[in-house]
Amino acid sequence: MSGDILPDVLPAGLRLVFCGMAAGPESARRGAYYAAPGNRFWRVLHQAGFTPRRLLPEDFPELPGLGIGLTDLAKTQSGVDRLVRVTQADRDRLLAAIRAARPQALAFTSGRTAALALGAKALPFGRLDDALRPPGFPPVFVLPSTSGSNNGNWDRNGYHLHWMHTAMALGFRKA
Repeated sequence: MSGDILPDVLPAGLRLVFCGMAAGPESARRGAYYAAPGNRFWRVLHQAGFTPRRLLPEDFPELPGLGIGLTDLAKTQSGVDRLVRVTQADRDRLLAAIRAARPQALAFTSGRTAALALGAKALPFGRLDDALRPPGFPPVFVLPSTSGSNNGNWDRNGYHLHWMHTAMALGFRKA
């Protein structure tokens, strides 16, 4: 769509789509998803078993070959997640895009993104109860943020386990 900071990666036939809040400043500058040096996304994606090797942010166009897509809730904004202002138009665009792409599953890459996208106050990490997902949506997972601002919580709270469990639940990783 015109004005998008980063292009959607939503071809048909995906097993999983990851949805972030918006392109961060470094991602917008480089034209690549999850590009900030402190962001763990690409490392965690590989460690959890979603990809056979650690990809670089500029490798994001390779993901559909692995059954993975990418999008953001707020496509026309960039910045630090907590400062992004999500509109109803952003929510409507995301709902339409996911329904059109028809992936087998959707994973939000932060609890705040999931809550804003789905109109909830807060959502727990893990697979979302089916009663809470929008009509016509695939199973939804809520994952801890890989943002550098969340790095202090990763090891202390075992956040990598949520990513690994999701990879196993969707058949990307063997137990």
